[in-house]
Amino acid sequence: MDLLLQQLLNGVTLGSVYSLVALGLTLVYGILAIPNFAHGALYMVGAFASFYLTSALGLGYWSAMLVSAACVALLAVVAERLVFHPLRNAPELSPMIAAIGLLLFLEAGAQALCGANYHRMSSPYSGVMHWGGVIAPTQRLLIIAGAFVLVAALQLFLHRTVLGASILAVAQNREGALLVGIDPTRVGMAAFALSGALAAVAATLYAPINLVYPTMGDLVILKAFVIIILGGMGSVPGAIAGGLIIGLAESLGAFYISPDYQDLIAFVLLVAILSLRPQGLFAKQVRAA
Repeated sequence: MDLLLQQLLNGVTLGSVYSLVALGLTLVYGILAIPNFAHGALYMVGAFASFYLTSALGLGYWSAMLVSAACVALLAVVAERLVFHPLRNAPELSPMIAAIGLLLFLEAGAQALCGANYHRMSSPYSGVMHWGGVIAPTQRLLIIAGAFVLVAALQLFLHRTVLGASILAVAQNREGALLVGIDPTRVGMAAFALSGALAAVAATLYAPINLVYPTMGDLVILKAFVIIILGGMGSVPGAIAGGLIIGLAESLGAFYISPDYQDLIAFVLLVAILSLRPQGLFAKQVRAA
């Protein structure tokens, strides 16, 4: 039983990170219908920013997270203005190709500036808690708590603020939102900023138990796409549920089957679920749970 509980804790930790990354993808896709493959690079930039802010500049962990989130949010808005906005009337394949190009550009830039070496980010929360035979590192508990707090804050933002209501309106009916005076361009920029901030926070939370390197976002973004397809493209609750499902499936599969198949499990699960429910688990609009 202790071993099962340990794997459940590991799975929820992974799922929390995946959900935060997938939420950013969901916001952008729900509003602009852009499959933003460059989101993995934003995740990587957030990790590097926090790493250098803490190691080189001596900022505290939480201060580095906030600065990193602000910087990546700004980078995401710049990307939207310079890369995606000019392609708003282009064929559907064009933004996808541009996103892949931006991903490669940011990864090459990170490798040129920081090298291809692996870095480990330290955390002030290095303690370990014990519940019977279950070992719970404080950083893992922090990831889970941080993810739940951010998800709750996002729900409140979407429902209790004017900008959040505008995001929901544009996601549900872009033309109708425009008719009532909502500026889709402004909302699109806000969605990119939010997605970048969520990616940076997820990376900062996960970096102390992972490694920081230029291509660290590649596998994460592939799994994030699996999650939003699994949950229903553009669905906020689908992104949350899908992230937890994939995280738990990977953790349990790696333990009970083989760690060699951990990264394959997400894609096998996607095929199995979509065979039974092709539309995903939830509706295909950005909406709150």
